[in-house]
Amino acid sequence: MDHVVIGVDPHKLSATIEVVDEKERRLGQGRFTTDKAGYAAMLKYAKAWPDRVWAVEGANGVGRPLAQRLLASGEQVVDVPAKLAARVRLFDTGHNRKTDAHDAHSIAMVAVRTTGLRVLAMDGELEALRMLVERREALSRRRVQTVDRLQALLAELLPGQAKKDLTTGQAKRMLACVRPRDIAGRTRRRIAVEELAELVAVEAKMKKATAELKTIVLSRGSHLMDLHGVGPVVAARILADVGDVSRFADRNRFASWTGTAPLDASSGERSRHRLSRAGNRRVNHMIHIAAISQIRLDTDGRAYYRRKRAEGKRPLEAIRCLKRRISDAIYRQLVDDAHVAAVEGANAGPGGHCGASLASSAAGLNPHTGASDQPLPGPAPTTLRPAIETRKSHLEATG
Repeated sequence: MDHVVIGVDPHKLSATIEVVDEKERRLGQGRFTTDKAGYAAMLKYAKAWPDRVWAVEGANGVGRPLAQRLLASGEQVVDVPAKLAARVRLFDTGHNRKTDAHDAHSIAMVAVRTTGLRVLAMDGELEALRMLVERREALSRRRVQTVDRLQALLAELLPGQAKKDLTTGQAKRMLACVRPRDIAGRTRRRIAVEELAELVAVEAKMKKATAELKTIVLSRGSHLMDLHGVGPVVAARILADVGDVSRFADRNRFASWTGTAPLDASSGERSRHRLSRAGNRRVNHMIHIAAISQIRLDTDGRAYYRRKRAEGKRPLEAIRCLKRRISDAIYRQLVDDAHVAAVEGANAGPGGHCGASLASSAAGLNPHTGASDQPLPGPAPTTLRPAIETRKSHLEATG
């Protein structure tokens, strides 16, 4: 039997598939529900082609549940970015009108024509890390909303004494000194007490989630938290979204993926670059948090930021330069950790634990980037350390 690719356009309640061979000939198609019976019928239909690869669009988004089910069933699955599928749909059909059948066809075509797609693998610990970090981020948003409601109530109970960065201790002291006698005031204070209790409970859950994230990050042998500004939440998000760092050929590819590599916008004799809005925005946000933390503290990051400001760069431009250097430092740390894990796994021998492999997890060496997504050369070569070090590393590791 020929090698085939099964393109999957996933939805919450259904999945449309198209089967094509290496010569892009359509061999079959179908639409199945995502419940137990529909999933079983889809697998039964696919067994007609023993040598098969499933190409799922958005395996980190809406396609994640189906991709994880396929992996659990022992299937080989690759992730197809939605942007690539949209480009192929436009070129193959001559228009960009979406249907499930057109989407499944374009997804299959991307998998046939592209050699750098990410191959998914089962990693229960990374999946748990992803769920925990999303839970922690949801709790953080809930805390902000609760603080906003509490501050609004306190501003009415104690006019002119509102706190900008309200803590639970401050809120308790403020509520202890107010005893309204009218029904509206008593109701307002009672609601404020309830909001305060919710705030205390949310912060306790956040603290527990952060401790759990830290434990998992350290158990994976990661030293990302040695970088200034990278805490358990930032490290967990990076590990969960990156997966196998070997799918990035170098720091430039990694910077393109994180959205920290500026895009060339030169025209004629004018040479300029613009901010990249592409890449993984969640990881980009984590790098931004690390950059702001370094600027606030007495670190090499602050010195680098001030040096860029002295060169005439605006604040946002200087921050973007710092984010690129932090991206390089994160990449180097991920590579170092993967190398150490691979060595330890090799030394463990039969029965030992397996470390992260430096072999590419993708069908090709590099993740796909379009012509407009190519990164710039970036900082000087001293950005990366020449050897693995066990000492505490921070931004000075970037040169």
